[in-house]
Amino acid sequence: MPPKGRIVVNEMYCKGCELCIASCPQEVLALANDHITAKGYHPATIIAEGCTGCAICSIVCPEAAITVYREKTGANRIPA
Repeated sequence: MPPKGRIVVNEMYCKGCELCIASCPQEVLALANDHITAKGYHPATIIAEGCTGCAICSIVCPEAAITVYREKTGANRIPA
């Protein structure tokens, strides 16, 4: 099973430059065309399941607006 990840885009910083969208190997990012931020930009958003938590989007973001979370799996899980 491939690793799973989740991203959070801080809309206060995202300027809709699309670098994260172009860099995502899983093609799960797009601009949110249904709303505009207070600064007048369409922010990036996740559009599909399939994020692996590779963090390429976070690395290429010039505004550091993306935080990536990885799901713990297999040997990395902490027992309850």
